[in-house]
Parts: sequence; structure tokens; C-alpha cells
Amino acid sequence: MKDFSSGDKSPEYFYVGLYVLVGAGALMMAVGFFGCCGAMRESQCVLGSFFTCLLVIFAAEVTTGVFAFIGKDIAIRHVQTMYEEAYNDYLKDRGRGNGTLITFHSAFQCCGKESSEQVQPTCPKELLGHKNCIDEIETIISVKLQLIGIVGIGIAGLTIFGMIFSMVLCCAIRNSRDVI
Repeated sequence: MKDFSSGDKSPEYFYVGLYVLVGAGALMMAVGFFGCCGAMRESQCVLGSFFTCLLVIFAAEVTTGVFAFIGKDIAIRHVQTMYEEAYNDYLKDRGRGNGTLITFHSAFQCCGKESSEQVQPTCPKELLGHKNCIDEIETIISVKLQLIGIVGIGIAGLTIFGMIFSMVLCCAIRNSRDVI
């Protein structure tokens, strides 16, 4: 991701996303541990904690999905602005070269804005014809966010099943103790 930003304009917030993913992985490991221990020990308290953690995770998934849907246009405009900055930097000093522009062109398989003549040396060799990068950025980000949304809905469904099964197991433990 650092290649998408030219020079000293390195976006540190890209790395924040990585830290959030690592934290979410650690949280999921702890939640899974609660679930396994609660089922193995047949502990209603630990299973209740597992249910609560899954409920909080489900709420966070829904909130993230809503914010991603609302902020889609802002994300697209931001990436387009990053491209335009790299494009303008290249036009100012063509001799220096621009790794960011090359990265944009290879990642989005596009070349230039209105025409590719000014930035032809930075275009992918396998690209036939002209593709407007501003339009390609919007198209590709929209498609990828749609795919992420579908995966998020699937994960939310699995979270709901986990909550249901933890409550069923918790109730079964309570009923089996009442019989004894």
C-alpha cells in the first residue's frame, strides 16, 4: 500500500487497518477459547460470556458494514485524488519517474486520464488501448466493496448461528442439571 503514495505523503492510516485486523484476530482467538472451554466444562457462565462476545462482534460487523456502505464514495474520491496527485507529480518532472503512478497503472490495469499519451512510459505493457484510470478506480473499488459486503453478510450469518448454538447448549446444560 505504501507504493500508492508518493514521496513524503505516506498514508499512515493504511497501517492502522492492519493493526485492527491483527487485534480482531486476537479477539476471535479469545472468543473461540471461551466457546471451547464453556462447551468442554459445560459452564453456563463461560457460554454466556461466549454469547456476549459474539453479540458484540455481530454489532461491530453491522456497524462496520453500515460505515463502509456510507463511506464508499469518500473512499473512491480519496483514491482518485491520490492518483491525480501522482499523475500531476509525474507531469511536473517526467525524468524522475513515479513508482506510485506505475503501481496504480499495474494494479488497476489502466493508463492516464483523458488520454494515455502523456504517461505512456508508466503504462502496463500488456494493456491494449486506453482505459481511463479515474473510471477504473471507481469501478474496481465498487466491485471489491460489493464482494467484501457479501463475505461480511456470510460471516454475520455464521456469527448468528454461533450465538444460537451457544444459547441452545447453555439451556441444555441448565435443563440437564435440573433433572439431576
